Amino acid sequence: MAERPRIALAWLATVVLVTLNLRPFLTAIGPLTPTIQAHTGLGLQALAWLTLLPMALMGAGTWLAPALLPRLGARPTLALALTLLALGCALRLVPAWLLATAALCGVGVALVQGTLPGLIKLHTPRHVAPMMGVYSASLMGGGALGAQLSPLALQWGLGWSGALALWTLPVLAALALAWWQLGRMATPAAGATQRGASAWLLRRPRTWYLMLAFGLMNGGYASMIAWLAPHYQELGWSAAQSGTLVALLSIAQAAAALLLPVLAARGGPDRRPWLWFTLGCQALGFALLAMAPLAAPLATAIVLGVGLGGCFTFFMLVALDHLRAPLQAGALNALMQGGGFLLSALPPWLMARLHQGGGGFSGGWWLQCAMALLVAVLVARLAPTQYERVMQPPVP
Repeated sequence: MAERPRIALAWLATVVLVTLNLRPFLTAIGPLTPTIQAHTGLGLQALAWLTLLPMALMGAGTWLAPALLPRLGARPTLALALTLLALGCALRLVPAWLLATAALCGVGVALVQGTLPGLIKLHTPRHVAPMMGVYSASLMGGGALGAQLSPLALQWGLGWSGALALWTLPVLAALALAWWQLGRMATPAAGATQRGASAWLLRRPRTWYLMLAFGLMNGGYASMIAWLAPHYQELGWSAAQSGTLVALLSIAQAAAALLLPVLAARGGPDRRPWLWFTLGCQALGFALLAMAPLAAPLATAIVLGVGLGGCFTFFMLVALDHLRAPLQAGALNALMQGGGFLLSALPPWLMARLHQGGGGFSGGWWLQCAMALLVAVLVARLAPTQYERVMQPPVP
């Protein structure tokens, strides 16, 4: 019996270490933007592709992950995903391949995001909500590390490409731990049953509704990691200072992802009040960035972090709440993430266009504020009493 707690602890460590590696390749770019521009000559629209491309591939790849699982199995699929991510980070030592590395990293992260939540449901069926909180917090904590350590690595003399490639090392550590741990656990392949279980979901309007709401919400996060640091560097901040701000935002996201679901558990199955609270935090934070970015930047980052981190976790839980069967609920969650990440790839590019046209980032922050308010309107339809009616599965 002593082996079970050790396996559970090792599984928790595996989830945390793997998930920590899913965002540094994105959040490291923002604080280093002026340095990358100076050495490559890339404009803001070109740099926006370093966020747009991986976000789009994270969406498409999340849908493709179930097709690989029955062919390769969970362990090789996760190993392939982390290998692609490590390769993408390592090749950032070659500046000419920067865009290609963004694609490699995006595909790798997509396969992890399409595989790991299902493994969480399989191995911790009684603790899905807290484990998803850990998953979300680790995701955002990794974002904090990328934003904070990469500009410091630049100061230590690694150069901007070395500061980006540095993230190869923790990915390799996660690959080794995941390969070892999954070899000790039963991971049955999810074959044709999984694909059939999700096909009917695409015929439900609610599935597309969730994709839309999640994508509009997550576009705020994509824009933050792309342009928050460059915004403050235009205002005179250094790369290290702006990286610290992005790190603080990510820490607030992680804390909200862990703590808010615990508080919400006492309030019944309706997640809408908490979604409205977190979306209100987002709207306030984006408005402050647009109107008075230097008034209270640390407080603004914390408010935005609470809004973005809490909202992400509650959307993940809302998708799982819609269906009782774990396999179907997981499929709905994967579809929501896939379509949502595809949609959320656009806002960073739109902000670059607005910046080019208006000479600053204020217009883009107002756009994100409007999107948060729009999602708040969409959330009104997510009453739990409607879940069974809107998600009636096909009769066998």
